[in-house]
Amino acid sequence: MTQTLAVRLGQRLNLWPWESAKLISLLECCKQVSEISQIHGSMVKTGLDHNPFAMSKLLASSVHHIQYAASIFGHIRNPNRFMFNTLLRAYSISDEPKQAFLVFNNLRARNIVLDQFSFTTALKACARELASGTGQGIHGVVVRSGHGGFITVKNTLLHFYCVCGKIEDAHHLFDEFPQRNDLISWNTLMGGYLHISQPRVIVDLFKEMCIGGFEASVTTVLYLLSAIGELGSYLGGESVHGYCIKMGFSYNLHVVTALIDVYAKNGEIDLARRIFDGVAVKDVVLWNCLVDKYAKCGMVEEAVALLRLMKLERTKPNSSTLAGLLSACAASGSVSVGRFIKDYVEEERLVLDAVLGTALVDMYAKCGFLDKALDIFESMENRDVKSWTAMISGYGVHGEAGNALRLFYRMEAEGCQPNEVTFLAVLSACGHAGLVREGVSCFEMMVCKYGFVPKVEHYGCMIDLLGRAGLLEEAHNLIESLPIKSDVTAWRALLSACRVYGYVALGEVVQRVLAELNDDHPTNAMLLSGTYAIAGRLHDNTNMQKTVEGEMVREENPVKEAGLSTIELDS
Repeated sequence: MTQTLAVRLGQRLNLWPWESAKLISLLECCKQVSEISQIHGSMVKTGLDHNPFAMSKLLASSVHHIQYAASIFGHIRNPNRFMFNTLLRAYSISDEPKQAFLVFNNLRARNIVLDQFSFTTALKACARELASGTGQGIHGVVVRSGHGGFITVKNTLLHFYCVCGKIEDAHHLFDEFPQRNDLISWNTLMGGYLHISQPRVIVDLFKEMCIGGFEASVTTVLYLLSAIGELGSYLGGESVHGYCIKMGFSYNLHVVTALIDVYAKNGEIDLARRIFDGVAVKDVVLWNCLVDKYAKCGMVEEAVALLRLMKLERTKPNSSTLAGLLSACAASGSVSVGRFIKDYVEEERLVLDAVLGTALVDMYAKCGFLDKALDIFESMENRDVKSWTAMISGYGVHGEAGNALRLFYRMEAEGCQPNEVTFLAVLSACGHAGLVREGVSCFEMMVCKYGFVPKVEHYGCMIDLLGRAGLLEEAHNLIESLPIKSDVTAWRALLSACRVYGYVALGEVVQRVLAELNDDHPTNAMLLSGTYAIAGRLHDNTNMQKTVEGEMVREENPVKEAGLSTIELDS
């Protein structure tokens, strides 16, 4: 049919039939805008740009180049539904999905009958923009137009509600006409519950799905394994493993990776290794998974041995291969392993991208080699917000608050927008250095300039900052304004500040609040005891009492938790 139309078109435009057909077929092979524009020019010269079919093909070939597609669409006098749908799809997969809403409204305004593709593309744009209000409005249009019976439209709506966190609406939609649900519907709903960390519901849905006669897909099994990993169910992992063998999924590398993750999370790292060794052809993701699990279990030597084996089997590592291991080195302070990894990076000629560079910066900073961390940071070509935050945090941990602040302002100047973790690192650095004015300025910047809502951790840093500077009443007023009144960490930070300055009156108030919050941590009594000692009132400490349910009860001698420190000797 397409070829016949092209022949008729060529005759009308005085083209050879094969020429017009060739121009249109060539569009399907074009990948670059430069190639598409050349054919577009030929179409203009031959008059083919006045034909709706040809222009539809031209528009469809430009969906991955949104500016060019929009330009083509703008020169079409009477675009048809296919053209509108094509532009909707182009915007839904572009960096400007919000523009799809304007195209959708324009389509409706022209009284062109919508089809299922019009709705699915618009709803995908809503999901990407998390535009819950717009998506619900389109859902209303779907219902009124009678397109809710199309399973593709229903599944796209399910995806939209799940992505936007409206899981109750998604489940309600799922339960409407359950006989119309297919495997994609079940998988989409499971993915929604995984998104909000309700793993038990996923297990129940899987059981219902099996009772309903559906056979699981790889996606189903991956969601189920993720849920079991969160639940910490070892037996559940074994059951699903058996199910995977029965269904033939045990050869899928994604499933194998998920199984290794489940066994490792349940402390069965040896079983995870057995599964790994049983795979004949391994990809880098599978290697990365086991290296990361060894690192998280504290088995750094085994992780390093696996890196060596990976090299022997000539599997090219990537930045993610080493990120988890570097994190474990940073946590344990294992400098020798960190140096081995640095040499490994140079031998394998790995690109120092944002992931690997940030992990190295974090490792060196936490192991005490701030100069090396800075050298790596400066040598990185591409830095993301995590890279800047790791270096700022490194400065703060080493007491170099001035450098942390200068790096923070440089980060802003170079166009990288800080996030909430960045501000937490800056506030912590200011707190340890007693930079009250700078800390308050950064706190105000976080709220007023960037619009972040402070979390308990940010308030805790501010209370610690004010307390260390002796501004105890200001810290008390700030903690009283906390959105979460029951945060014991913030109160304990204030009690610690009271101990430093021997402020007994406020310390007793804070201790009573902690008692009302049922927080019986031994640190509380020790901090108050220290407050009495600093104030020279040890006799009050011996008679220290607390009120529990209206009765005076003598405080029992608190037992301090034992500390543990480790150092590395001879690697």
